Amino acid sequence: AGWDLVEVVLEEFESRMREAMNEPMEDKVKSELNWTIHRLHYEKNRRIFDMRYREGTISPQMLEYLRDTKIVDGPLIAKWR
Repeated sequence: AGWDLVEVVLEEFESRMREAMNEPMEDKVKSELNWTIHRLHYEKNRRIFDMRYREGTISPQMLEYLRDTKIVDGPLIAKWR
């Protein structure tokens, strides 16, 4: 299945996302406000994609579960296939 591996990755990205949300935004331009969040979203999904299709460390059923529960972005992952 690979949940243990996925859980570690998700916790790491969740922590980084919290840091990005708490970052001071006074000095940023409007277009920069969400850039970090979008980048982290992309990186998390790319990491899960790599775990499934490049490394083979998680099963197809695990990826399907992550898509169904909206933990990962299914349409974004589908673009990379």
